[in-house]
Amino acid sequence: MTKRNREIKLGAFFQIPGHQIGAWRHPKAAADQVMNFQFIKKLAQTAERGKFDMLFLADHSAVKFTDKLALEQSVNTSFEPFTLLSALSTVTENIGLVGTVSTTYNEPFHVARRFSSLDHISNGRAGWNVVTSYQEEEARNFNLEKQLLHSTRYQRAEEFVDVVKKLWDSWEDDALVFDKESAKFADSSKMHEINHKGEWFTVAGPLNISRPIQGHPVVVEAGASEAGMELAARTAEVVFTAWQTLEEAKDFYRDLKDRMGKYGRSPEELKIMPGIYPVIGRTVEEADENQKLLNNLIPEEAGVALLSRMIGFDLSGYDVDGQFPDVTVEKVNAGKSRFQLIKDKADREGLTIRQLYQQIAGARGHREIKGTPEQIADQMQEWFENGAADGFNVMPPYFPGGLDDFVDLVIPILQKRGLFRIEYTGKTLRENLGLKRPANTLVEGKNFVQIN
Repeated sequence: MTKRNREIKLGAFFQIPGHQIGAWRHPKAAADQVMNFQFIKKLAQTAERGKFDMLFLADHSAVKFTDKLALEQSVNTSFEPFTLLSALSTVTENIGLVGTVSTTYNEPFHVARRFSSLDHISNGRAGWNVVTSYQEEEARNFNLEKQLLHSTRYQRAEEFVDVVKKLWDSWEDDALVFDKESAKFADSSKMHEINHKGEWFTVAGPLNISRPIQGHPVVVEAGASEAGMELAARTAEVVFTAWQTLEEAKDFYRDLKDRMGKYGRSPEELKIMPGIYPVIGRTVEEADENQKLLNNLIPEEAGVALLSRMIGFDLSGYDVDGQFPDVTVEKVNAGKSRFQLIKDKADREGLTIRQLYQQIAGARGHREIKGTPEQIADQMQEWFENGAADGFNVMPPYFPGGLDDFVDLVIPILQKRGLFRIEYTGKTLRENLGLKRPANTLVEGKNFVQIN
């Protein structure tokens, strides 16, 4: 695909009832619908009407905060991704279904089987957002007192992804034969043990489900630390990342794509999709008013707690109207790239803790873009055409209105400019993203033990 006819890829990031931490208080937010499947079904169908490539679900294995007041002030209930995405697959036809599953507190066999199941149920629309857990609260839910070190989490993640891909390849595409006359349901010569023995996992295989429709569900990753970028360069097909400036985004885009060659991969095999938090108004004045309203909805305790969690450093004892403290990345065990992004923003703009949490309480460190629909489209086009993004993961401030406005006001402008599809052209998520179906590496390399 040439630069001229490239199209923006779009994800709809579902965080119900909105991405802004106080969004549930918005007068137009459906706060009481957070656990209502019929409501979320309508959101998914709205995103599909907008021709989004995929909807995206984040997930954590703990509540967000331990502070009682912050816990009361924020939304801490959500569906488990596999359950919700399986249900949504039956009420949508084209949109991809991407769910977050951590490599820190799961086992590869479980994850491989579940995503293979989702891919079959959805007719090839599944995607796995690979993360490493970083919250201390998550560690305490899984028999640990402290979270694993950042470097250790990524070492485990790298082996985890390798094992999952081997398990997806443990059945050849044509292993199922359904021959009633010869009583042969499957060809055992095309079902393979993987016999993986590594530092973290020992897995025999094969899976007890046939190869996914897409070969592999699409692998999505996030993170801009050195370890995260190397993992993405080797294994990811979509990267969800966060940048504040065009130059930073261009540097990351170029760096990550350049790393792929040493793993035998071409830049086209990876789509980089920064997050954007659009605050839309039909006029500039209305956009400003919408932003002001959203900022005024943030409870102070919840804002400080969110910022503390994101940077891995407790800010509760600091003056909320004072400057961001002098903390270095070496002192934190959370997401190091996100910490550095937030600290750079605070230093660059001279922000107080209050000003900083107001700016990250919705976008979570991603880029907030504010303006009329034309101005939103302009900013997206600038990044897309200047080597900073292949697309965007859209983070509506609140639901349903934030998603409705993007679909009804911004997408038609992108379509008119020839930057976004009018209709779906592929049957699978992989096809719509312009990603090739992977070959079965076990068969190509004969890296298996045949079942006799």
